[in-house]
Amino acid sequence: MELMTPQQAKAAMDAGSAVIIDVREDAEVAQAAIPGAVHIPMSELLDRLGEVPRDRTVIFSCHSGGRSERVCQHLEDDEGFSGLVNLEGGITAWSQAGLATS
Repeated sequence: MELMTPQQAKAAMDAGSAVIIDVREDAEVAQAAIPGAVHIPMSELLDRLGEVPRDRTVIFSCHSGGRSERVCQHLEDDEGFSGLVNLEGGITAWSQAGLATS
């Protein structure tokens, strides 16, 4: 698992080479979200693995990076995924970097 800054993640997403998957729960996403991110709550992720792309970079995001780090580790260690990325600092760092949220 690698880390990516919010600026790097936005650039990759804008270039179409990456997708951001937000693993926060519904109430958290309702407060603020990264535009264009796919929302798959951590509690539903194992049932929705088919929605996780394998043909481009997948960046996982949560509030501050802890849950998304655990998701990356589990998917790489136990589900056969590779090359996953954790958004360093989560949506908190994204907002602090001055990047748009919805």
